[in-house]
Amino acid sequence: MTAVLTDQARIVVSGIGKSFVLHHTHTLKDRVVRAFKKNASASSSDFTALKDVNFEVADGEAVALLGLNGSGKSTLLKLISGVMRPDKGDVLVRGKIAGLIEVGAGFHPDLTGRENVYLNGAILGMTEKEINERFDMIVAFSEIEEFIDTEVKFYSSGMFLRLAFAVAVHTDPDVFLVDEILAVGDEPFQKKCLARIRELKAAGKALVIVSHDLGMIEQLCDRAILLQQGNVVFDGPTPRAVAILRGENLGES
Repeated sequence: MTAVLTDQARIVVSGIGKSFVLHHTHTLKDRVVRAFKKNASASSSDFTALKDVNFEVADGEAVALLGLNGSGKSTLLKLISGVMRPDKGDVLVRGKIAGLIEVGAGFHPDLTGRENVYLNGAILGMTEKEINERFDMIVAFSEIEEFIDTEVKFYSSGMFLRLAFAVAVHTDPDVFLVDEILAVGDEPFQKKCLARIRELKAAGKALVIVSHDLGMIEQLCDRAILLQQGNVVFDGPTPRAVAILRGENLGES
């Protein structure tokens, strides 16, 4: 059955499956020896990251993706963002997507902060006119005015985060995605980011957040989806999901 977006759903994830091939020859020498060795079989295995995952996210919902390392959270977020495609099922998203999946994604190290604002803004769907209008607000939010004309390869990870987050939240997205990224910044900037995320939620945006900071998740998200080895094992109130994660050994995938 084909997934369908309704007026009530901003994101529809229907029957998603995703697998990867894991190669077990780690060195160049291993690969060369295997290439010239007769009847040598490839040392690899399939890893299923997600299995038949289904859920919807409505406008104004802040949904956490929870689970231990390897449970499929980041893979699922990348599927929603469009960075990856599922092997099975459908991911449908209505409207503009923005967010922070990886620090500095969409930034070119040899360009200045100013140039990267325009580059990243364009990647996220902003017109040059929109970037011009919001440029001063983006730089002010990032608090790196002094370094805006410095090549970003000289930025610290915290400076990367500040500028990347500032650009993303000023694109006026319909869907905002965050993956562990707030752990990079210092505490005052984290609080500033969290306040901005709350503003997006209050404005009716759909939010999907991956984080191991359960205290922050409980503050931001009313609903949580708990993953175990690629399966959804719980979808409901965040306090209950956090209690399950803290109280039961779900095992590493």
